[in-house]
Amino acid sequence: MNSLNFLVNSVRTMRTTGAIARSSKYLMREMLKSIHFSHAKLIVELGAGDGIFTHAILERMRPDAILICFEINPQFYKILQNINDARFILINDSAEHLKKYLIAHNHKEVDYIISGIPFVALPTELTDRIIKVSRDALRKNGLFIQFHYSTLINRVYRRIFGNLHVRFVPLNLPPAFVMVCKKL
Repeated sequence: MNSLNFLVNSVRTMRTTGAIARSSKYLMREMLKSIHFSHAKLIVELGAGDGIFTHAILERMRPDAILICFEINPQFYKILQNINDARFILINDSAEHLKKYLIAHNHKEVDYIISGIPFVALPTELTDRIIKVSRDALRKNGLFIQFHYSTLINRVYRRIFGNLHVRFVPLNLPPAFVMVCKKL
């Protein structure tokens, strides 16, 4: 998807997309740098968008690892359906139903969850449900990695996970923050 199409689609669906431009390679690197791909067996991506992180994750994953992606935006979902990789599972449903899909695909816990969901634009109850479901699905010491364009939601991560590490990525439009939480 080119930048203009991304912008048009994002403006139409701002509440669920939450972005005006594709994520930069700098944000992508910062989001993925905490993942130990040589050990990761199951990675989940929430709000996969047009697949910028998805493709990078698949390039780095082990041959026997699995990537489960959630995307509710119809245009982005259609783009993601073109990914032809046996390790890739695409789900067109809300991330709050993560546990149901883990069970359906015979998985008990997740090593890493990557998210681009614009939680600040969602109802508080839905945000809490998705973050709690994510925390519960992670293995012990598993990481939840999220990007935002502000730090307004930091208290929610600290409340649910009990910890939070924030990194700033200035080379993105707009500049972004990467939030990393560990399941203790």
